[in-house]
Amino acid sequence: MVKTSDFIFKAGNGLSLFNPSFSENYSSKKETTPLFDEQIKTLRKLQSMLYAQARHGVLIILQAMDAGGKDGVIKHVMSGVNPQGCQVKSFKAPSSKELAHDFMWRCFKAMPERGNIGIFNRSYYEEVLIAKIHPRLLANQNLPFYHSKLHKDQQFWNTRYQDIVNIEKYFVHNGYTVLKFFLNISHEEQKRRFLSRIENPEKNWKFMMSDVIERQHWHEYQSAYKEMLENTSHEPAPWYVIPADKKWYMRLVISKIIVEKLNKLDLSYPQVNDKHIEDMSKAKEMLNNE
Repeated sequence: MVKTSDFIFKAGNGLSLFNPSFSENYSSKKETTPLFDEQIKTLRKLQSMLYAQARHGVLIILQAMDAGGKDGVIKHVMSGVNPQGCQVKSFKAPSSKELAHDFMWRCFKAMPERGNIGIFNRSYYEEVLIAKIHPRLLANQNLPFYHSKLHKDQQFWNTRYQDIVNIEKYFVHNGYTVLKFFLNISHEEQKRRFLSRIENPEKNWKFMMSDVIERQHWHEYQSAYKEMLENTSHEPAPWYVIPADKKWYMRLVISKIIVEKLNKLDLSYPQVNDKHIEDMSKAKEMLNNE
């Protein structure tokens, strides 16, 4: 039986050890539906206690190549969760105002409140991924020490990796659970999904030419992801490499990990004091006497 810890990226492993089409002994969505539904039911209860207790916070980070299934994870895994205690932030190209600050500024602003689950659809990790593939993005940040070859300066990237790790440790020290999921889609499956967006009229709206152009950098991205995982998967906030070719299995694994982590937070509904109990008793009497 596969344990959720088996999906944790460990330094020195490399991405080749993670099979994008892996699905244990399951062969279809139908087989996993009862278990998935049960996990979502449990997640709903745990989120309710998380919100009521307002002591812990949860940050979920989703990173993937284009068509990796991030939106589907948000839609299906978080289905039924109280939207009042769950916020989703999608990070697109930074605005001029955001570029005027440090690269973590806009993400700090989007951190969830205690009692809430925050989901980053892409995140500050783009700053060690796409910014590494496209050096012009670094130039837009107007760094005081920027030079034309900065994207090839390993010390620069090592510093960014360490800054990210330190910030995530800061989050953990302040009561936040940081869950990081890399949705590991294969080159072949990405092609299939892109073609589906083109050939299926109902999916045409999802198609973006820029995604296909970016696909030409596939091997560069795989190298950047490997280096990112190697340098930022740490004990307080490890990276989970999730097989993403079969969406139903990907969602099953992610929901299981989230439930396991929430179960470790010792969540409960707040205990009411004697005054509160007395007030409820009086209120019940008043209501029954109406």
